[in-house]
Amino acid sequence: MQIRKFLAAVMIGGAIFGQAPVPAQAEVLRVLNGQASSSLNVPMNRAVVVESDTPFAELSIANPGIADISTLSDRSIYVLGKTPGRTTLTILNSEGRLISNVEVRVTPDVTEFRERLRQILPNEPIEVRTANDGIVLSGLVSSITKMDAALQLAQRYAPERVSNLMSVGGTQQVMLKVRFSEMQRDVGKNLGVSFVAAGSRAALGTGVFSDGATAAAALAGEGFTSATPRQGAFGARFGGGGFAAQVLLEALETQGMARTLAEPNLTALSGQRANFLAGGEFPIPVVDEDGRVAIDYKPFGVELEFTPRVLDNNVINLELKAAVSGIDGAASVTQSGVPVQAFRRRETQTTVELRDGESFAIAGLLEDDFRASARQVPWLGDIPILGALFRSSEYNRNQTELVIIITAHLVTPTRGEALMLPTDRVRPPSEADLFLRGNVTARTGGGAASEVARQDFASPYGYVMD
Repeated sequence: MQIRKFLAAVMIGGAIFGQAPVPAQAEVLRVLNGQASSSLNVPMNRAVVVESDTPFAELSIANPGIADISTLSDRSIYVLGKTPGRTTLTILNSEGRLISNVEVRVTPDVTEFRERLRQILPNEPIEVRTANDGIVLSGLVSSITKMDAALQLAQRYAPERVSNLMSVGGTQQVMLKVRFSEMQRDVGKNLGVSFVAAGSRAALGTGVFSDGATAAAALAGEGFTSATPRQGAFGARFGGGGFAAQVLLEALETQGMARTLAEPNLTALSGQRANFLAGGEFPIPVVDEDGRVAIDYKPFGVELEFTPRVLDNNVINLELKAAVSGIDGAASVTQSGVPVQAFRRRETQTTVELRDGESFAIAGLLEDDFRASARQVPWLGDIPILGALFRSSEYNRNQTELVIIITAHLVTPTRGEALMLPTDRVRPPSEADLFLRGNVTARTGGGAASEVARQDFASPYGYVMD
C-alpha cells in the first residue's frame, strides 16, 4: 500500500509539471498472452517494470519477502527487489485465467559494486558476475592483498555469498635460505684435597678419606679407589709409631667445544607453510593409564617452520619459527625404573617483511652459565694455608651462542637439466682407482658441495669466547 501511494504521488507530480513518471529501472519485461515469458532479473533495492499485452485483473507474488509488486496500470507492474532469491509472479485476467507466470530473480546490485571496485582497485582486471543469489569474482590480480581487498568489498554487497575464482599472477613462490650456526664451549676445573690422620686414640678423615674403609686402606699403605677419580693425583704418606697420616691431591681440568651448522633451503607457495628438520627422533618411554609402557618419539636437531606471503611490490611477509635442540644427559630422570633423557632447546619465533634477496639475522642468542662450589670441613677449612688440606673447590662454565641468518628469494621453476644433485659429482671407482690408488670414490665436477667434501677435518676447529 505504501508503494502504491508513493507511485500515485509520483504520477500526480509528473502530471502537474507536464512530465511522465520515470521508472526506477530502465529494464522492461514484456509479457505476451499465452506465451512463456523469460525470467525477470531484479537487482536488490532496485525496481523493474513488467508490461502485459492484455489487461490483467489480479497479481500474486509467491514470496513477498524476496520481491514486492505494485500496479502502475492495468497493463504495467512495478517489481521491487528486496532480498536475493527466486520467486514467481502470477498474472491473471478478469476471467481468472492465467496470463503468465514470471520467474523473478533478485540478485545483489553489482552495478554499484563494479563502480566501487574500479575506484578502489583501478588497475585490477576483476570480472563480476551474479550466480543464483551471490556474487562471483574472477580474473587475474597482481597480489594477494588486492584479492583480499576485493573479497572484503564483495562481502559488503553479498554477505556469505561470495565465490572467489580469482587467481594471483606473478611470482608467488618463495625460497628461504637459512643458516644455523651454534657454538658451545665448556670449561671446568676441579681441585680436591683429602687428608686423613690417625693416632692410637683418635682419627680424622676428609674428602675421599671420610669413608672408614678407604681411610684404613690408605693408612695401611694399601691401594684404594677414589669415589671421584681425577686426571691428576698426588699422594703422600708419613708418620711413625702410633701416628700415621695421608694427604691426597686430585686435579681435573676439562675443555669441550661443539659446533652445529645447518643450511636448509626451502621453497613454499605464498600463504603455505613449509617445515624442515635435520636431526632425528629419540625414543621416550611413556606409561599409560593401565601402567603399560609405550614408546613415544621426540624430534630433536635443527627445526625450521615458515609461512611466506607475497605482498605488493614483491614485499615478502615472513612468519618464521626456528629451533635448535639436543639431548641433555645431565638432566635425565627415571620414570618407573626407566631412565628418561632430557632435551636442551633454543627456540625463536618472529614475523618480518623483506624484499627479494634481502637478509636478516637473528643473533645475540648468547647463553653463559657459571657454577662454582666449595666443600670444606667446618672451621678447619677456614684456617689460613693449612685450611687448604680440608677444602675442595670446583667451577664449571658453559657458553653457547646461536646465530640464524635468513635470506628470502622469489623463485620460479626451471628445467630439470639445469639442476645438479650431490650424487652427480661422485661416481663409483674403477678397479684401478680402488686397488692401485686406494680411492673409494672417483669425484668429478665441482661446486659448493664437492668443495665441502674436500675439506680436511683433522685440523683444529672452533673459536674462543672470552
